[in-house]
Amino acid sequence: MSSSGVTLTAPVNIALIKYWGKLDETAIIPTNDSLSFTLSQDDMCATTTAMTVARGVKSKFWLNGKEMDLGHPRIRAVVEEVRKIAKVQGTDETLLDLPVRIASINNFPTAAGLASSAAGYAAATAALGALYGVKGDLSRIARIGSGSACRSISGGFVRWIAGSTSEDSIAVQVAPENHWPSLRWLICVVRATPKAVGSTEGMRRTIQTSPLMPARIASVPDKISAITKAIQERNFRAMAELTMQDSNQFHAICLDTFPPLFYMNDVSHRIIDFVHDYNRVKGSLIAGYTFDAGPNACLFTEQENFDELASVVEALFSDGVETDFVKGMKPERKVDASKLLDSINVQPIKGGIKYAIGTKLGGGPRKIDHEKFSLLDANGELIDRA
Repeated sequence: MSSSGVTLTAPVNIALIKYWGKLDETAIIPTNDSLSFTLSQDDMCATTTAMTVARGVKSKFWLNGKEMDLGHPRIRAVVEEVRKIAKVQGTDETLLDLPVRIASINNFPTAAGLASSAAGYAAATAALGALYGVKGDLSRIARIGSGSACRSISGGFVRWIAGSTSEDSIAVQVAPENHWPSLRWLICVVRATPKAVGSTEGMRRTIQTSPLMPARIASVPDKISAITKAIQERNFRAMAELTMQDSNQFHAICLDTFPPLFYMNDVSHRIIDFVHDYNRVKGSLIAGYTFDAGPNACLFTEQENFDELASVVEALFSDGVETDFVKGMKPERKVDASKLLDSINVQPIKGGIKYAIGTKLGGGPRKIDHEKFSLLDANGELIDRA
């Protein structure tokens, strides 16, 4: 049988109400529901190729050009689960028995608090599903690779329902990507290197040691209801307040963990101060922030304020040398921020933000031209796309 393959992209998602902590580490059943927004793949995505190869050829997996262990429990679990469902749905067992090769690359920093594992596992799950012709919801499968990956299977705003079993812990769309077209995001890359304590270990440590964690878990249902209402009504102020408060509480829980988890740094804290002071100067809550488990900030606003926000952030936090500070969706114009800066009581940190990525709401995984964009050659060997 000749080799067959599929190539697709999957999006990054950023949680507005955070997932942190597992009831079941094997099945990845979370302690609470979470809710996220999906970013446009035009600006940030994981690209993955899945391909069957001839019998006797070794199955392999590459991430960002580096060969990984395909025997890793989570990677293996995703491959086996997709194959199991494909078999039930009637996929040719000859195809299912062939070795498989998977290659994935991110166009943004990996393991730095920008949901790289979510995009990667969502892309791998969707690619394998397409390769084997699996029909139906894939969020449950993506979840067993990386919990938040289940939220990258859909676009727009997505809720991960915690559930209590592997079957009912799934992600559902709250609103589609075209529900709130004026929303804009500015992803601020403070550090592009992997964090010292990974999310899996961090969650485990929090569950075991944080006396504040039960109170956070108990507070989430009301937050989910409130932010869902804010999204449905396109109420920016309510959504921003809830998002910032939840981000702050999440990092407070990390500090309450023992030993504490320091995911944010001094630049992160200065960005938070800036957003609050910016809103004060503007006389209205027009910008918000959220931080996942890392120092990189995700700022958000409406389209009418995006150019100004990007210009002020660049003035305060860029090194002044980088001419292409905002990548992805760029501001339509550069705003003279000098008068505004005179009113903002925040000291700049030059070079604190390496670069920023402008973006908007986006959709779920999408197939792309396999012949043109495949990460593997006809023999299943890695193609250097650097």
